[in-house]
Amino acid sequence: MLLLALLEAAASAKLGAAIGAGIAAIGAGLGIGRIGSSAMEAIARQPEATSDIRSNMIIIAALVEGVALFAVIVCLLCLFL
Repeated sequence: MLLLALLEAAASAKLGAAIGAGIAAIGAGLGIGRIGSSAMEAIARQPEATSDIRSNMIIIAALVEGVALFAVIVCLLCLFL
């Protein structure tokens, strides 16, 4: 009985880790999409500031990707530890 409960807990932990990693990936995709959309709007409104807008967009996209990677790593650590 105890072994069955432990196996069920392990299965639900794997499911939770997979859902968490998926949510992190979806959130990163949505965030980067919004960044790109806002940057294109800003460039369309002020074309002379294209290089500044592009460099800021790349920095912010890298930060969003870093947070998403951190979330996926935390999910994997919860799964294996």
